[in-house]
Amino acid sequence: MLRRLLACAALALPLPAAAELGINVYGLSYHFDRGRARELGVDNEVNPGLGLRYRVPHSERLQWIFDAGAYRDSGRNAAALVGAGALWKLSEGWRLGGALALLHSDTYNQGKAFIAPLPLAAYEFRWGTLNFVYLPKVSDVNAVATLGVWATIWLGNSGSGL
Repeated sequence: MLRRLLACAALALPLPAAAELGINVYGLSYHFDRGRARELGVDNEVNPGLGLRYRVPHSERLQWIFDAGAYRDSGRNAAALVGAGALWKLSEGWRLGGALALLHSDTYNQGKAFIAPLPLAAYEFRWGTLNFVYLPKVSDVNAVATLGVWATIWLGNSGSGL
């Protein structure tokens, strides 16, 4: 069902000439307090899933990003997200930025959907982007600070590195 939804979304998106569409391949996570994560049952560090990223250049150094996807989270539950943000070109490969994401999983926030501001970093390769997100420890939402990693593979392989 998720594949059908992603395929329909991809076909429905109008792509301006400079915009790009990519497939997010989730991912990995690292829990900074591994003992606490194990204790709470949120120590799963392999988080497979799929999503879409749509990016549009704003200027030579700034790009807008829009993500939607689903993955298996650190508590071994299905998680879904949609988000929007921006990445700023720090150097030839590195990008820094942030996003607002709507997240839903039984693992976090007592199973209620919530919006979170998330700091992002990314490294651009010719074939795609390696993404990093920091999920801070926030009482009642996320009990263990975590680093998440996933790849975006750009369709059409333009290698533009916006």
